Amino acid sequence: MKSAMLIHPLFDLSGKVAVVTGAASGIGQSTAQQLAAHGARVVVSAPDAAAGEAVAAEIKADWAEGSGDAMAIACDTGDRDQCHSLIDRTISVWGRIDILVCNGADRSDEDAADGMAPDAAWDRTMTAQVRGNLWLTGRACPDMASRKDGAVILIGSADGLRGVPGSSVRGMAAAATAQLARDLAVEWGPHNIRANCVAPSLIQPDGAETPAGDPSSVQTMQWTYPMQRLGKAEDVSGAVVALAGPAGAWMSGQTIVIDGGMMAGSGREEG
Repeated sequence: MKSAMLIHPLFDLSGKVAVVTGAASGIGQSTAQQLAAHGARVVVSAPDAAAGEAVAAEIKADWAEGSGDAMAIACDTGDRDQCHSLIDRTISVWGRIDILVCNGADRSDEDAADGMAPDAAWDRTMTAQVRGNLWLTGRACPDMASRKDGAVILIGSADGLRGVPGSSVRGMAAAATAQLARDLAVEWGPHNIRANCVAPSLIQPDGAETPAGDPSSVQTMQWTYPMQRLGKAEDVSGAVVALAGPAGAWMSGQTIVIDGGMMAGSGREEG
């Protein structure tokens, strides 16, 4: 068990209730863990109930009483009733929602070779991400508005800001996610609710190492990313913590790109 740590006031989430979808692995899991580490009570949500329970149990075991808490609620963000139930159950158990992190998305790459998306890939991705985000925020924002305070963070992708061969579905979903953050910021800003989008580039899977064996892979990575490494989940979750707390109190309607410098320009090979 970890002892309670001293948290700077700008990042103190004590007393806050956070809901994180897609929290069983990767960015979602790291985000749930970091929100809890900064004092929030966190609802760990994922389609797989057992996976969500495992992450919630790990959070509760890791942090001393008073340093964060967690519970798991299963939710497939492609199902409207499950999205509504996630928000309603959170409010029923913990009385409020202060932070909503929407990370539930089907991130498959099933575009056709000619760049047109098969209907199945389109329907699955757009429903799980875009419509799911609408269902979740539409249910959560009125609760936040009742207290004149709240933070919505939508996890999108840098692919929504550029063309990527074979990823038109994901790119369009990511672009819609960024636009939703702007719309929410305008609609709910008068209620002191801020909404932002975090758009990461490629994040290496849990437990994976940066490619080292294939020289061409290393060279491609070095050329693509000026920082010459792939992203890690904690590179993204740190930004979410900042947006969720006092540090992000006057930031709204923005898309924060986390990409190791990729959008700034190409890197170079070492040496």
